[in-house]
Amino acid sequence: MSSVSPAAAAASPPPFSVRPVLPIVLENAVVRLEPLEERHRAALLALGEDKRVWGIVQLPAGGLPAYLDTAYALAAPNVHVPFVVVRRSDEAVIGMSRMFDIRPEHGALEIGYTWYAPEAHGTLVNPAAKRLLLGYAFDLGFERVQLKTDLRNKQSQAAMAKLGATREGVLRHQLRLPDGRWRDSVFFSILAEEWPSVRERLDARLAAGQA
Repeated sequence: MSSVSPAAAAASPPPFSVRPVLPIVLENAVVRLEPLEERHRAALLALGEDKRVWGIVQLPAGGLPAYLDTAYALAAPNVHVPFVVVRRSDEAVIGMSRMFDIRPEHGALEIGYTWYAPEAHGTLVNPAAKRLLLGYAFDLGFERVQLKTDLRNKQSQAAMAKLGATREGVLRHQLRLPDGRWRDSVFFSILAEEWPSVRERLDARLAAGQA
């Protein structure tokens, strides 16, 4: 027998409802985001050979092939949705990003696992890709989009702040790195009520060609 009284049940809000995150193509004038497929593997492996891609990021045992194997294995609609970033000016595969930790009942998800070829750093590629992913999430009805990065990664923190995300704080020893060290993670987020103003600034930035 339920312990919830009829009055309490009647006062409870309805379940949070969002549409599912599906592996679809997203595009704008700068980039096209394609759902990860086996045909992308060779290009991603070639990109990842450049050590400058990773910076302080530690790949798992087995390196980039193992990293990609995990991405392919985890890929599932409304669970873990990886995208390949294609630069539209030359149709070059230029990096990856994912939508994951998708919690429809809480209207929340995370954007991360983002990496690009060095030639894309400091260009319109990342803000254009984030514009697509954020727009997709909020168009589906999500309330919160989270981003996080290593506390040591000042470049990523600056990029998240420049997007208009709010820095929430640091979780100490949030995860253990492949070499056994602990990572402190900085968390950022954008809420649905904040998205219109964030979107406006981001669109103006892209229209002006400001990376």
